[in-house]
Amino acid sequence: MKKKSTALILAILLGELGIDRFYLGYRGMGALKLFTGGGLGVLWIYDIFQIATGKLKAADGSELQ
Repeated sequence: MKKKSTALILAILLGELGIDRFYLGYRGMGALKLFTGGGLGVLWIYDIFQIATGKLKAADGSELQ
């Protein structure tokens, strides 16, 4: 069970390194963000909004708590 608050904090503070995606189980997207600086900032901002609104789930399909 992944926590929404933890994912959001990771996205805000370390999202450009893809740590939020690694936490949620998306290794490929995490690596992409790591090597591109958060998709040049675009994926970083996108993930913050997706996590905050509850649209991004964990890789196993479970809702963030």
